Amino acid sequence: MITRRLLIAASAAGIAASVLAAAPSYAQETVKVGLILPMTGPFASTGRQVEAGARTYMAMHGDTVAGKKIELVVRDDAGTADQTRRIAQELIVNDGVSVLGGFGLTPLALSVAPVITQAKVPAVIMAAATASITEQSDYYTRTSFTLPQAAVPVATWATENDIKRVVTLVTDYGPGIDAETWFTKEFTEKGGEIVEAVRVPLQNPDFAPYLQRVRDADPDAIFVFLPSGVGSLFMKQFADRGLADAGIKLIATGDVTDDDILNEMGKPALGTITGQHYSAAHDSPENNAYVDAYKAAYPDMRPNFMSVGGYDGMHLIYAALEKTSGDTSGDALMEAIKGLSWTSPRGPVSIDPETRDIIQNIYMREVKEVDGELYNVEFATYEAVKDPAKASGE
Repeated sequence: MITRRLLIAASAAGIAASVLAAAPSYAQETVKVGLILPMTGPFASTGRQVEAGARTYMAMHGDTVAGKKIELVVRDDAGTADQTRRIAQELIVNDGVSVLGGFGLTPLALSVAPVITQAKVPAVIMAAATASITEQSDYYTRTSFTLPQAAVPVATWATENDIKRVVTLVTDYGPGIDAETWFTKEFTEKGGEIVEAVRVPLQNPDFAPYLQRVRDADPDAIFVFLPSGVGSLFMKQFADRGLADAGIKLIATGDVTDDDILNEMGKPALGTITGQHYSAAHDSPENNAYVDAYKAAYPDMRPNFMSVGGYDGMHLIYAALEKTSGDTSGDALMEAIKGLSWTSPRGPVSIDPETRDIIQNIYMREVKEVDGELYNVEFATYEAVKDPAKASGE
């Protein structure tokens, strides 16, 4: 009996000791961040870039914040809204994520609005760019950009540089319509003429017949928005149809000359003028450090504007957790997010406390050859641009 009591006592002491030894791991609670991205399918490059940017941030800044360990949980929605919604529900209910992020396309981001509203889980839009997304739930915020934010400076620049007649060509879904609407508004208010407005399908576009219409219209320039990743096909068909030879200038939002695929476009891309919030060639200490760390981890890739949406998305989450001292409740995090500001690889940024959208510089860039590679080289800056759609109340 004595021996048995001693064994029980020893066992209890051992359990107590093991619990005490494990205490630090309980104190350092894990905060899960669920990234929902198109990792397969036609928009896989977007998912790959956002994830790489997020992981580069963690590699540079560690995986702990406010005493919490950060864990990324990445899920592939293959670019399908039904899957995005289902995955969001699973991540919240089964995986216990505190924050969602990613969202490669507008329909994917919009699909989770009722889910995050009911669950009170913040969702950081790291890619999708339709202006109205953040209005669909109080739990959305954004670290990418909006199409009006990029399109308006392009229109302003065009009117200042003797471009008077333009054909617009955009992909026929939310961001494309935003780009068309806001470029047209700014351009016509400043005296420009829209000769024709062309919309092309999102899936499997063939630009050739549309570009022939543009050539026949003989404008000074064509303004273009296309989703990230499909610019190579457009640029080839632009060259094949002889638009540059006909003196038609190509101006666009930066999606068209995506850094991820710019070198594949070759000489037809040279001289293209775009407006966007990030270029791998942006000259700053923060961007130089980011590009070096990114390339060290992903030597076969170049960071693009989608990647910096992932990078800054993680910065936003870390900064909000610091501000709440580790409180992961949705309302506390959303309140902490409003008004945050920092210096990003793209330049100075902040979160508009009223709209939860990002405020940032938009740079005018020209595609040039630098050290044997093609880059979007910045030559002008429009500072601290808010989303014009919300700034105007439209």
